[in-house]
Amino acid sequence: MPFSWKQFSVCGSRYCEIVPCQSPSHELFRFVLPDYYSVIKPIGQGAYGIVCSATNQRTGKNVAIKKIANAFEHVIDTKRTLREAKLLRMIKHENVISIEDILPPVDFVSFNDVYVISELMDTDLHQIITSPQPLSDDHVQYFMYQILRGMKYIHSLDVVHRDLKPSNLLVNSNCDLKICDFGLARALGPADDQSSFLTEYVATRWYRAPEVLVSWCRYSKALDMWSVGCILAELLGRKPIFPGKNFKHQIELICNILGTPTSEDLVGVTSERAKQYLENLLPRPKKDFKMIYTAASAPAIELLEMLLTFDPDRRFTVEQALACNFLSSLHDENDEPRAEHPLNFDWVRLLVLVLVLPRHLHPPSSPGSHPFRVLVP
Repeated sequence: MPFSWKQFSVCGSRYCEIVPCQSPSHELFRFVLPDYYSVIKPIGQGAYGIVCSATNQRTGKNVAIKKIANAFEHVIDTKRTLREAKLLRMIKHENVISIEDILPPVDFVSFNDVYVISELMDTDLHQIITSPQPLSDDHVQYFMYQILRGMKYIHSLDVVHRDLKPSNLLVNSNCDLKICDFGLARALGPADDQSSFLTEYVATRWYRAPEVLVSWCRYSKALDMWSVGCILAELLGRKPIFPGKNFKHQIELICNILGTPTSEDLVGVTSERAKQYLENLLPRPKKDFKMIYTAASAPAIELLEMLLTFDPDRRFTVEQALACNFLSSLHDENDEPRAEHPLNFDWVRLLVLVLVLPRHLHPPSSPGSHPFRVLVP
């Protein structure tokens, strides 16, 4: 998305103006930051905020600053913000983006926006896939290994990411990869309320598992593994495998390649309407992935087959995927850490912390000890 960007000074205060060239949203692009941060440029915009690159002038380090506007205006947005903050504060893993700071607000009473500081990466996997840069089998192996290595740690927390896609996989020039954007992540404990699992599920349709589309009786870590399979297919073919325009089109695209689901595949479908729709589809055979991805190696096709299965119970787990032939040259179980304990999101306690979160992260200080610069469009 193109942006216009300029700096200027008013009454001794320095300003940075960041405005999208199309449909500018003034308040969204208004940044309020400590004066030791110098904004470089906007690098992305999503449904939940805008991200700018900046330099921390105290350390000389370049960082990414994500502004989550009106983070506490709605309960779902509040949950999403707290969920991501808590999760990324806990995770210390080479293949998961790390939070360096959550900035204190100017006004500890009436603040609504949250600024999250994280390490700055060079690009993301979507940009790489859509670029003219050739991708070798070694590239695909290394990217897939890092995705699965990070997901092994996340799943060991009993957490489901729920929004894996190429644009949420950040990459450096040396091909190091880190998983980001945990706003939709959910814990899957024994007391997890499956009935509310999809209440805020707005992940990109193209990477949604069939069980999400057709209302499965229960949801599991397998839905992330479907997304990983879609990403592998996109790396092999340089385009999305299931770019559905709506629910029905998404199901049709899946069935066009995987074939019509069998009665065994539909056992877990709880929605009678969805089951009836699937049962009434014209029978179609499964396509051979080797005919679709003619340049892909046999081990890559084998992994793809085991990730893109309609029935989540037959889909590869992250441990099985890491142990597959395609990744045998990289797989080392001793270098693929797991979390010591599962993560339990205590929603009542976390929602109470909305009122005191800034003080818990940064105790109030004396006036003038935090000089701020206002960055305004």
